[in-house]
Amino acid sequence: MLLKTRGIIFRSTKYGESSLILEVYTEERGIRKYIVSGVRKARSSTPASKLQLMNLVELIAYERPGKELTRLKEVRAAHIYTRIPFEVERGTIGLFMLEVARNSIRESEENPILFDFLYDAFVFLDTTPGPTVHLHLHFLLELTAHLGFLPSGEYSADTPLFDLKEGQFIGGFPGHPEYLDEKRAALMYRLLHADRAGLADIRTTREERSGLLTDLLRYYRHHIEGMREINSLGILRDVMATRK
Repeated sequence: MLLKTRGIIFRSTKYGESSLILEVYTEERGIRKYIVSGVRKARSSTPASKLQLMNLVELIAYERPGKELTRLKEVRAAHIYTRIPFEVERGTIGLFMLEVARNSIRESEENPILFDFLYDAFVFLDTTPGPTVHLHLHFLLELTAHLGFLPSGEYSADTPLFDLKEGQFIGGFPGHPEYLDEKRAALMYRLLHADRAGLADIRTTREERSGLLTDLLRYYRHHIEGMREINSLGILRDVMATRK
């Protein structure tokens, strides 16, 4: 049978002399793997530019029950990036978001709500005219809702700390070092409850953003078993270090 679906290219691996194996997060089937034959040939009907990491695509694939690896019949762009490939900050944030998603999502079943969230996040990163310094932090916080460990409770005078292990705002020292102090917890809460358009109104320092990034990745490691290191993190830090 043929499957028509939107997808986000998570990974691309060379296969043989001229083919690729793509790992794609699809709207209809979750994570799928596809062979694209002859794509690395000079006269390929499917240019390799269509199959770059992070690309948002519409594809038609051959689907066979029980097969983990099938072939793509057709692929075309669902959204053509106009800023991500040409702006270092956006491109670096995008690769970080992609790697976090790839390391966090383990399900092979369809999840259209999660797919729409990811798809819209990449489109927003590409198209927003506003600042992008908070987008990676906001993405990490929003993604927790889809992964099952959305921070609970409220930041308040009575609950000014955040317990990274328990995933909730608390009133006093939790008895272990895995928590956020009042200032960091307040920033996390504000970002958590902002929409993407409202991020431009939040004022932070470079040190505050860098510290919260470290804390949120700690939070992920507490709640995702076997969470791998994010290879793009070092590059992201270098790029964001140039921002005030």
